[in-house]
Amino acid sequence: MHPAPSAFPRFDLSRLLRTVFAPRRAERIALLIDLPDPRRVRGFAFLDDPSLSVQRLAYEVFFEGLRHGVRDELGLAGGDLFAYAETGGSNLDLPCEAFDVSGNRLLFDRDLYPRFDLFLCFSRFSATAPLTAKAKAFGFRGATLHGLNRTILASGLSVDYEAVSRQAEILRSGLSGADRFRIDYRIEGVPLSLTLETAGAEAQKSHGLCRGEKPDIVNLPAGEVYFVPTGAEGAFPYRWEDGTIAIVEVFGGRARRARLLRGDPARVELYNRRLAEDPAAGEVGELGFGTQELPPAGADIQDEKILGTFHIATGRSDHLGGPLGPSAFRQPRNATHDDILFAPFQTPYVEAPQVRMERGAETRILLEEYRPGPYFRQLLGRRE
Repeated sequence: MHPAPSAFPRFDLSRLLRTVFAPRRAERIALLIDLPDPRRVRGFAFLDDPSLSVQRLAYEVFFEGLRHGVRDELGLAGGDLFAYAETGGSNLDLPCEAFDVSGNRLLFDRDLYPRFDLFLCFSRFSATAPLTAKAKAFGFRGATLHGLNRTILASGLSVDYEAVSRQAEILRSGLSGADRFRIDYRIEGVPLSLTLETAGAEAQKSHGLCRGEKPDIVNLPAGEVYFVPTGAEGAFPYRWEDGTIAIVEVFGGRARRARLLRGDPARVELYNRRLAEDPAAGEVGELGFGTQELPPAGADIQDEKILGTFHIATGRSDHLGGPLGPSAFRQPRNATHDDILFAPFQTPYVEAPQVRMERGAETRILLEEYRPGPYFRQLLGRRE
């Protein structure tokens, strides 16, 4: 059972910003949103479109919250809102231009990145990878909150991020040094397995704290331990939004081809054509485990942080410390980072009997059917 949103403290913007950023007085903060037509930020015209719920929450909760007390309470400056054009894909580079609420056209590299110390980005498509690259170049900090909704506000953004960080560190330390991970799947009676090599690497964590002067971008909600695999072999199930399901074959560290299980063959053919034309799009660039007890929110930015879930990702990995940035792709539109989440509330058609870690001579069971297995329970001090 997942906790209900009502089990969490009331959302407090001041507490969230203070805990995550520990902002210094007079630091300048800016809010970014993506829009199909970014010019509609002028006069807040986008608020007339009910489909733009993420952007509306950015305005109502964060923009208005900063204006009406939180900015002054924390000693911050700015609080401006800017819009850019939707990128059309997860973690694609942002356009060069943005617009302010007066309708002025601005350039990110000239007018925004050098001017602000903190950025909060609310969007349909994740901007974590491109903002991470720009943070390193311009020296700012920030957070991406793509897919924000009211469940996330009431739960994943209302937690104590000091506690989130501590729990993520426990699991990070417990997984560090792993040689490989093995995932067992079963879908419609078909057993599959995927092996991800990690070559003894230190695990990394997404824990929500972004303090000090070091440039960085965090996901909010946070709560994840992850690796950038050095190799991958096997297969995994993949589902498109229309319900088409395929089995994706992996070797040499990359997804190579999908086999239709049921649904629309055209979907699978298009996917296979993309892999053939731009092989980097199939690179297995992440293995991640959720570390928090949260309710499902219907948005991967929170759902992949839930303890018991796990995800892999294909494509871009430079924002995670991996080798693949936009230049590795033959077509710029393919330079995405695409998370593939496995969770009982999102992929009930996929059984996940076990996820195991191998380190030296030891094999540890991490998860069993989307529940913490013996090793995770040991690390977290649980008996169940």
